[in-house]
Amino acid sequence: MSEPRGAGTGEGATQRLPVVERGTEPAPQEREPGVPDGAGSGRAGRFWSARRLPAGLVALLLLLLAGAFLYDVVAVRAGRSALGWRRDLARQLAERPVDDTWVLVGAGVAAALGLWLLVLALTPGLRRVLPMRRTHPDVRAGLHRDAAATVLRDRAMEVSGVQAARVRLRRRRARVRALSHFRELDDVRADLDGVLDDAVRGLGLARPPAVSLRVKRPGRKG
Repeated sequence: MSEPRGAGTGEGATQRLPVVERGTEPAPQEREPGVPDGAGSGRAGRFWSARRLPAGLVALLLLLLAGAFLYDVVAVRAGRSALGWRRDLARQLAERPVDDTWVLVGAGVAAALGLWLLVLALTPGLRRVLPMRRTHPDVRAGLHRDAAATVLRDRAMEVSGVQAARVRLRRRRARVRALSHFRELDDVRADLDGVLDDAVRGLGLARPPAVSLRVKRPGRKG
């Protein structure tokens, strides 16, 4: 049932208060881009790679070696003679001194492979995915570096006087190279500084990269 027009506008009239149903929450207020949410902020670390290819190769190699040795041991237990490669390996390990060249080479290769596996196990990987700021502790998001570079390049091309722009984005720094075919270079650089700063904040990254900007005239043809 609708209320009559003008009700509640006169002097002494009562004003209806909004009714909030139980279990509902007020709509969140809009925030400016780049401003972190203190209530829902969480640690936004880098994404860890699954390392499927190295793990698969190591597992396959170990499976082949273990299978070969197990087959030879079972064959010996069954009364057959050991395979020739295992007899040669045992003889070589027994006769060659520790400072032999091939022993040192094999030890170096094994140490290098072990160090490589340790680096893969202790580093997160996925360097091309930039972690975004977390507004909820249970939600994580990432932005690919190429996509972020494309956004910055498109925003730079919107500036008056910019003929071409190139962006190389890393984890900590964004290198922007722009060509201006008219207007003063100082004016174009000032506009680009403001536009790129707003664009970087708008990406919502956990660690916004610093912008390194260079503006110059296009080279003469011929």
